[in-house]
Amino acid sequence: MLDPAELLYAYSKGYFPMAVPEDNNEIFWFKPDMRGIIPLETFHISKNLRRLFNKGYFELRINGDFEGTMRGCAEREDTWISQDIIDSYTKLYDMGYAFSFETWREGKLVGGLYGVSMGKAFFGESMFHKETDASKIALVFLVQFLKENKYRLLDTQYINVHLLQFGAVEVANDEYEEMLARALE
Repeated sequence: MLDPAELLYAYSKGYFPMAVPEDNNEIFWFKPDMRGIIPLETFHISKNLRRLFNKGYFELRINGDFEGTMRGCAEREDTWISQDIIDSYTKLYDMGYAFSFETWREGKLVGGLYGVSMGKAFFGESMFHKETDASKIALVFLVQFLKENKYRLLDTQYINVHLLQFGAVEVANDEYEEMLARALE
C-alpha cells in the first residue's frame, strides 16, 4: 500500500500512481507532458443527457460505496487498479481525501467514478458503468458538485473520446502546474 502522505504530496506536485499489470502490478508514478482536464466553465452536456439527468432516472450518491465504485472501475480486462491501489485510495477515503460519485438504480450501484480532492482540485481517477449513461450521469453529478463548491480544477490525467464530448482538453505540463498551484492555494 502507498503511504497516504506520499500519495497526497505526489498529487500536489502533479504526479499520480498506476499499477502496471505487465510488471506484476508494480506501482509507477506518472506525470504526462500533456495533461487532460475538463474546464468547469466550459463543461458540455448534450440535451439528451441533461434531460436524463434532470429526470432523476438514477439515484445519485456521494460515497455510498466507495470501494465498490473502485472495484467497478477495476472490472475490465486491462486495468491499472491493483489491490494495492484499492487499499491506498480506500485509506485516502477514510482520511476524507478520496470520493466516489455514484449512480444507483433499484438499490444497485450501476455506475460511478472516484478521485482525490485537495483544496479546490479534483483528480479524477477512473469511471465505470453497468448501465447505459450511468458513468456520464456520475460525471455530470461531479461537475455540478465541483461548481457549487467553487472548485477550480478537474484533472482527468489523460483524455479520451468519452471525455472529449464533455469538453476535455489537453494542457502543457507547465500550464497544468500553474492551474494546480492556484487550485491548491
